[in-house]
Amino acid sequence: MKKVITVLAIVFSLLSQAQTSWVVDPSHSKVNFSVSHLVISEVDGTFKEFGGDITSNSDDFSNADIQFKIDVNSINTDNAQRDAHLKSEDFFHVEKYPEITFKSTSFKKKKDNIYILKGNLTLRGVTKKVTLNVKHGGIAKDGYGNTKAGFIITGDINRIDYGVAWNAKTEHGGLTVGEKVNLVVKLEFVKK
Repeated sequence: MKKVITVLAIVFSLLSQAQTSWVVDPSHSKVNFSVSHLVISEVDGTFKEFGGDITSNSDDFSNADIQFKIDVNSINTDNAQRDAHLKSEDFFHVEKYPEITFKSTSFKKKKDNIYILKGNLTLRGVTKKVTLNVKHGGIAKDGYGNTKAGFIITGDINRIDYGVAWNAKTEHGGLTVGEKVNLVVKLEFVKK
């Protein structure tokens, strides 16, 4: 029995040592989104405050555990009036739901540096499964000796699924704001 406990302790120790932790470098990252406006154009926006981390057992990040959160109050569409409306109960209802969170359920390499990321996205108190595309830019050391990893995450979500449902019809019967939101998230992580 003593030998079994000793072996298990060594195995758990090796597993914990094999894990690598990474944290978002916000000064080299950006969370972007776009949504159609009046069916004829698109409005772009960003979230300025966010954070996240990756725990991985390998340098290729296969099956990594990824967590991410966004401060919804940091939304910026370069229009203060629109930003105030987006923070209101009509859209994100920031007072009640101040964060958007994501927790991965799988991160699988498709080919070369292309991955499929699946997880649970929680927005305005509603959690839905999402599938996102990821391009891994690689790993490099910066001028200060820090090891960095870069990723570009893309995908679409339907805002109506999350209760972000305000809209108005145009005089031609189209919708003021599109239902599909396109995400482009550019993240640089630093190894802890």
